[in-house]
Amino acid sequence: MSTVGITALVPPELIFACGHMPLDVNNHVPSSAEHPVSKLCAWTATWREMLLQKRLQVDSLVVVAGGDCHNALADGQRVALGGIPAHFFFYPFDGDTDYMEAQMQRLVLHLGGEVDKAKFREVGLAKELGMRLEQMRIEGRISGADAFRILISFSDLCGDIPAFMEQLVPEKRHEEAKFRVGLIGVPPIYKDFHEVAESFGMHIAYDELPYEFLRLGGNSMAELAKSYAGYTFARSLGYRLDFLERELARRRVDGVIHYTQFACHHLLEDDVLRRRLDYPVLTVQGDMPGSTPEQVKLRLEAFSEMLGRAP
Repeated sequence: MSTVGITALVPPELIFACGHMPLDVNNHVPSSAEHPVSKLCAWTATWREMLLQKRLQVDSLVVVAGGDCHNALADGQRVALGGIPAHFFFYPFDGDTDYMEAQMQRLVLHLGGEVDKAKFREVGLAKELGMRLEQMRIEGRISGADAFRILISFSDLCGDIPAFMEQLVPEKRHEEAKFRVGLIGVPPIYKDFHEVAESFGMHIAYDELPYEFLRLGGNSMAELAKSYAGYTFARSLGYRLDFLERELARRRVDGVIHYTQFACHHLLEDDVLRRRLDYPVLTVQGDMPGSTPEQVKLRLEAFSEMLGRAP
């Protein structure tokens, strides 16, 4: 069994079904002490250096080259040129399920061609448990930090489905917060961001990208293709906004935090999101991994105070 690195959302059902262990390289970035010199986005540059310097061990890498991250295309090629076998995976911008299924079939061939479809159901059962946790978060019964810690790992299920399912238990009950907020955009590169937001009375009732990891799935290739073709980060901004409006309303949020990453093309979407979403919006731009900077803490505190003054 080999370890297959992934640079963004790749159906973990397929990697497990082909007898391998997925490893989301992004989940190792926030706690990394790596400081790459040659970079645009610190997310992709950090995992690039960790892979090239063998501080993160994978047998091959699946690069999501068409979809949610543009910088991964260049940094993924640098990893490939450094000697790690790489496969490039593309999502359909228009949601075409035939295209999606063709990409999935190419991935299966890259992974060896043998598919154990029982793994589809195993991953599905884990996601059902995850959905229960998500509902507890919506109801305010667990903290956003606890929910995020678990849900962000649904991109790879920590490489071990049974062991991961045993971890799907929140650490503690959530104390009621003053405000409910939605966190949209890429996940913060700061490892304590959710805890800091909570310290200012904000319950993060929605994490956009981890919820994508959780909600997509299926028990056959056709079902997986139909589901993953709806991955919002790889679709048009209009499609994503329609989905966001429904989820934010369902979670009854008081405001929205839009996290953006330095040198990320998603930053260009900020003004469109602000015009479309009928909520107070705080835009936070991060750069290097680590703890939440004091300047960002001050902005979160001010946003919480502003929500307290809202009618």
